[in-house]
Amino acid sequence: MARSSSGIVAGLTIAALAAVGFLGYQASATAPARPAKAAPPSPAPAPNRPAPVPNQGKAVALPAESGTGARVVYSVGLKRVWLVGEAGQEPRSFPVMPSTAHPKPGTYLVNSRSNSVTGSDGVPIEHVVRFATADGVVVGFSARVDGQLPEPDPAKKTGGIRMTRADGDAMWAFATINSKVVVVP
Repeated sequence: MARSSSGIVAGLTIAALAAVGFLGYQASATAPARPAKAAPPSPAPAPNRPAPVPNQGKAVALPAESGTGARVVYSVGLKRVWLVGEAGQEPRSFPVMPSTAHPKPGTYLVNSRSNSVTGSDGVPIEHVVRFATADGVVVGFSARVDGQLPEPDPAKKTGGIRMTRADGDAMWAFATINSKVVVVP
């Protein structure tokens, strides 16, 4: 009985291979000699397209009168942050999306941090570094978990100065409690 079972299995295997070979031949015989070029995929619409962030990817000089020593420099007008480390190191700089509440120019200290919370605009955020209060709103740097950088709603008072998640990681590592933050116009 064992011989007949193995013979049946061998026969079925050969039949299956023959069918696959025939189907492969048939497909190649009906395929065009030169496949037509596929049209490039159309981009999917972005429902919440983030507003463009000024100075994206461009080197921007550290503002004059922005203090000395290790510090975070935030320019409200340039919508940009610099992480200034030890003397001689090139500062890391990146664009940000300002909040609707702006701190006055001056020197502040990081007074609290949260790894992950919901922002004052109701959006999940991470790497929150708080340093000031403006117009009764707590102001700090943060990154949206979804990675977007939309313009804030001007009708709402919010204090989140938003950045990309990668820049938020850098801010989190750099700006610990009592780190200096210098705000310039």
